[in-house]
Amino acid sequence: MGKIIAIANQKGGVGKTTTSVNLAASLGVLEKKVLLIDADPQANASSGIGIDVETVEIGTYQLLEHSNTAKEAIMKTDSPNLDIIPAHIDLVAIEIELVDKEAREYMLKKSLNEIKDDYDYILIDCAPSLGLLTLNALTAADSVIIPIQCEYFALEGLGKLLNTIKSVQKIHNPELDIEGLLLTMYDSRLRLSNQVVEEVQKHFNDMVFKTIIQRNVRLSEAPSYGESIINYDASSKGATNYLSLAREVITKNA
Repeated sequence: MGKIIAIANQKGGVGKTTTSVNLAASLGVLEKKVLLIDADPQANASSGIGIDVETVEIGTYQLLEHSNTAKEAIMKTDSPNLDIIPAHIDLVAIEIELVDKEAREYMLKKSLNEIKDDYDYILIDCAPSLGLLTLNALTAADSVIIPIQCEYFALEGLGKLLNTIKSVQKIHNPELDIEGLLLTMYDSRLRLSNQVVEEVQKHFNDMVFKTIIQRNVRLSEAPSYGESIINYDASSKGATNYLSLAREVITKNA
């Protein structure tokens, strides 16, 4: 049975989409069957893996609306063993449309039931908010990865997210685990980066992934070519980091 992992943080610019795309591609290269679900109206995970977002007719929006099945929404990618359910800007309307629906937090969970066994891992790239889209992802997920950038405001808002996770565990999804906290955008030359790493590891010790994602120019360039870092430059520091993270996730779930 596949494991569903949401990648969430209501703070923008912490490396959520970069992690979703590159962890998914890395797991695929390590011969795991992976589905990436783009649950962010900005659709950066979709374009970042080479999908022309303008041409998307069936995606996460239709999945949450239950107007199409998950199988109908799945698209192949150029990365080995990696499929995607893409997003489109119309996903922006879903929060309003679901508001008066019964069991609105369970729409994604219900849609994924039919395909959960077809994959080793299903990764959900969440929107940078704690709205209904993220709530659907956390209700559907078995666990959550929380990216934290190695910068001054890193821990700001983390308490809020952990409280949201607690209330999801209490009300909607008692099985939800924290897969791990992932330190991103690390620059070893900066004293501040090192302080944030120490602080996070001291507070959360075993919950923090051993892999740290370093700042890397190639990692920033890859999305503009519609490629994961594995396809764009497999020898780069970014590729090494994400392959290491993928191995850590696999070991953890062995």
